[in-house]
Amino acid sequence: MFEFLKAGGFLILPILICSVIALAIVIERFFTLKTRNIIPENIISKAHKLVASGNVPSKKEIESVRNSSLVGKVLAAGLSSLQSPRHIMKESLEETGRHVAHEMDKYMTALGTIAAVTPLLGLLGTVVGMIEVFSVITQMGVGSPTDLAGGISTALITTAAGISVAVPALIFHRYFKGKTNDYVVRMEQEALKMVELASDNRRSPTATIPAAPTTPKQPPRRRAVKTANTRGTA
Repeated sequence: MFEFLKAGGFLILPILICSVIALAIVIERFFTLKTRNIIPENIISKAHKLVASGNVPSKKEIESVRNSSLVGKVLAAGLSSLQSPRHIMKESLEETGRHVAHEMDKYMTALGTIAAVTPLLGLLGTVVGMIEVFSVITQMGVGSPTDLAGGISTALITTAAGISVAVPALIFHRYFKGKTNDYVVRMEQEALKMVELASDNRRSPTATIPAAPTTPKQPPRRRAVKTANTRGTA
C-alpha cells in the first residue's frame, strides 16, 4: 500500500486527505440525518395537541418541543407565535425553517467540493506524470521502458485515485441532498397543518364568553301634573 501511494507522487497526498474528509462527512451525515433525529412523530403529535387544546403553551412546553429535534425548532416557533396573526405566525415558521434547512445542509458544500476537485487532482497527476515521461524521453530516448515506467505509473495511479474518491463522494452528496429536500417538504407540510389548526381555533373558540350582567328595569316615575286650584272648595 505504501509503495502504491509512493508511486502516485506528491499529488496522491491531497487526494488521500480528501478521501478521509469525505468519509468522515458521510459517516456524520448518516447518523445526523436519521428520521428519528429530524422528524420524530411523537413531537409532531405533541405540538399539534398543544395547538388544538386552545390554551397558550408554557415556556417549558415550548422549550421541550424546540430541544427535541430539528422539526421541533420549526414547530416551537409556531407555538411561540400562536397568539399572533396568521401572517406573523407563517413568517416565524418560514424564517425558522430556513435556518433548519441550512443546518441540514451542513458539510454538503464540502462534500460536493471534494467530488469536483479530486478528479481534477487526478488529472493534474496525469499531466505531471506525462511531463516526467517526456523529460526522460528527451534525456535518454525511448530505449529503456524502465525509465519511462515511473512517470506512467504516476499518471495512472493519481487518475485512478482521484476518480475513486470522486465517484462515491458525488453519489453520497446527491443522496443526502435528496434526503434533505424530502425533510424540508415534510416540515413545510407540518408547519402548514399547525397554521391551519391555529386558524380553526381562532374561528371557533372553545371558551365561552360570559354574558354581561343585566340591571333590573325600574318602573318609570310618574310625572306630577300641576293643576290649578287642586284644593278647591266644595
